[in-house]
Amino acid sequence: MKNNEIATLAGGCFWCTEALFRRLKGVESVLPGYAGGSIKNPSYEQVCSGKTGHAEAIQIKFDPTKISFSKILDVFWHTHNPTTLNQQENDFGTQYRSAIFYHDEKQKEVAETSRKEFEKEKLYKNPIVTEIIPFTNFYVAENYHKNYFEKNKQAPYCDFVIGPKIQKLFEKYAKDLKEEYRK
Repeated sequence: MKNNEIATLAGGCFWCTEALFRRLKGVESVLPGYAGGSIKNPSYEQVCSGKTGHAEAIQIKFDPTKISFSKILDVFWHTHNPTTLNQQENDFGTQYRSAIFYHDEKQKEVAETSRKEFEKEKLYKNPIVTEIIPFTNFYVAENYHKNYFEKNKQAPYCDFVIGPKIQKLFEKYAKDLKEEYRK
């Protein structure tokens, strides 16, 4: 039996983050959902109201013998803007905040170290606002959100927002992508 680990991350729209992370070698599955809020089993509409405290997030199941949590965080830092509070591109609201929901003390330490390393790169002039907070909850999003990009590639949001993020991922991490995405 595999000893898979779980990472829970929020980096803006979960359609984007799911599409990115499912392409990485060692990632077994990625689920879009809602994390960190106060309402049990929230709906997309409730989360979009900004009143639940949830962030659009993804939960990644990964094989740590194939990809490390540190590598996952490296991709996380480089595929969204961690300096904008409650915003990613044209998506605004607390549900679009940047957060790492750590599952144990080891993940917390790796996340804090990773943040310091990313800050040294000085890719942004503003300070990082990403929360590094304990995991409390995750609720899987409605079925129509799952694998959204693959099902809706021609939709304007997919074409103009997700597509360029995937291109950026490919340019920086081509060797880390699953074979079917490297072609």
